[in-house]
Amino acid sequence: MCGDLRESHIDDEVVLFGWVAKHRDLGGMIFVDLRDRSGISQVRFHPHMGDEKFAEADSLRSEWCIGVKGKVVSRGDNANTEIPTGMVEVMATDIHIFSKSDTPPFLIREDTDANEMLRLEYRYLDLRREPLQEAMITRSRVNQIVRNYLCENGFLEFETPYLTRSTPEGARDYLVPSRVNPGKFYALPQSPQLFKQLLMVSGFDRYFQIVRCFRDEDLRADRQPEFTQIDMEMSFVTPDDVINICEGMVRAIFDDVLDVQLPSEFKRLSYEEAIERFGVDDPDLRFDLELVDISDEVADSDFRVFSGTVESGGAVKGICVPGGSDALSRKDIDALEDHAKVYGAKGLAWAKVKEDDWSGPISRFFDEEDRETIQAKFGAESGDLLLIVAADRKVANNSLGHLRDKLGDDLGLKVAGEFEFVWITEFPLFEYDEEEDQLHPMHHPFTSPRPQDFELLEGNPEAAYAQAYDLVLNGSEVGGGSIRIHRQEIQEKIFDILGFSEEEARDKFGFLMDAFQYGPPPHGGIAFGMDRLVSILTGRSNIRDVIAFPKTQKAADIMAGAPSTVGEDQLEELHLEVELDEEDD
Repeated sequence: MCGDLRESHIDDEVVLFGWVAKHRDLGGMIFVDLRDRSGISQVRFHPHMGDEKFAEADSLRSEWCIGVKGKVVSRGDNANTEIPTGMVEVMATDIHIFSKSDTPPFLIREDTDANEMLRLEYRYLDLRREPLQEAMITRSRVNQIVRNYLCENGFLEFETPYLTRSTPEGARDYLVPSRVNPGKFYALPQSPQLFKQLLMVSGFDRYFQIVRCFRDEDLRADRQPEFTQIDMEMSFVTPDDVINICEGMVRAIFDDVLDVQLPSEFKRLSYEEAIERFGVDDPDLRFDLELVDISDEVADSDFRVFSGTVESGGAVKGICVPGGSDALSRKDIDALEDHAKVYGAKGLAWAKVKEDDWSGPISRFFDEEDRETIQAKFGAESGDLLLIVAADRKVANNSLGHLRDKLGDDLGLKVAGEFEFVWITEFPLFEYDEEEDQLHPMHHPFTSPRPQDFELLEGNPEAAYAQAYDLVLNGSEVGGGSIRIHRQEIQEKIFDILGFSEEEARDKFGFLMDAFQYGPPPHGGIAFGMDRLVSILTGRSNIRDVIAFPKTQKAADIMAGAPSTVGEDQLEELHLEVELDEEDD
């Protein structure tokens, strides 16, 4: 391979295959940087190789695919210490041109400035660039580590169906019409959830699968319509058993890929503690800036925005930004207020802490004693900045949690190369949707309540907690799972609480309920987002950079032209008609 050559190969005769990265004619000799996925080697063509062959070398252009044969020699004083192969070159004795290339639409180099849409259109060329090749190689390596680790720990690899039935799991399904069953549809799986539970009923006590899943939802930087999970399920386990297996797998990945030794045990936070301290259930623990509740301290203040909020049952919480008085301008603070409003806050109160006073819009409402009390609660010192939200407690936490995340970016507090894992546990089983006046599962309807909360399902299901656990890395949820329900009567009760009629539950999940009549074992599992995990491993902010052929934010493959229209004959075979609104035409 082009990236393999070292000084130990000097005097060896080698054959290299690859693509022309650079072509230079220097004083009657031709130099080519030849690239394959392993790296680059310099090849030197001398006229002594013969007129015909030298003429072929002289004709080479960028991205031509060639093979060369030659002898490895030292580059001596012309060595390039910037690349692993830079101490040697190949003195070519033969060349073969496999294929020529048109001029590429953008330069195939590490730091290309081509826009992403152009690169997605020519994805096969973009994948020749070293950063993307490294990402794909890392992804392949992670696949192998996962397989080896899980197999060594007694797991069996299964494949579950891609064509299954539509079941509600929180997002829209991709539907596939059935030709041989007119009017009926398959759905592409959002996860293998039900099938992996059935495998536990079947007696295969440790299952895993690196599996493609599909969700028809609006896309963001960390979302794709098709994505990959490291999916696993285990019988006769507690949450700690699942967590221990997962921590071992993650340690193996980071040790092998990054040579980073992770702690023997990861941190844990309850859901409630994470929300109260960090505002969100996926906190980035690489930096502090914890939320501070000053509701008691301002309950009787003259500032009615604060005291009125406390009186009505809300919360007054804030963040102390060390050195923020000088680090953040009024314009910066206004931008932070706009950010907080996106998440429901009506405004952002602020004060700059000075040696003996405050400055800022709220400073006149607080006397010296009040200021000292509030500063003590925040642990604030001169030069710090206080950012405060008064709102319903859920809004206060959520807006400050996202504000904290933005501050982490703006102030450079998220250090690259640092990895902070935390398990979030003790989730509520349900969350209430005010618009629908309906309870929804915090995770999914197959998550088991804690055994001590079974009785709450009858009269007070909102008070029940789930046996669920999420793994968060640097502010991103990379894995989530739970102990599952394995008792038929509990599963039926959950369906009832979620508003399923007996007939609807039977129609959608009857095969699972039937299986629960035949000695199902207690079981639990987890799924890791492979795309998100690899993007963090490779320092990528967008998961498209770690997927070979990703979609755009409109769920389109602009390289292949998908989705596309199909012929009337195909639609007729599927018993379908397409009716478009004028704006869609």
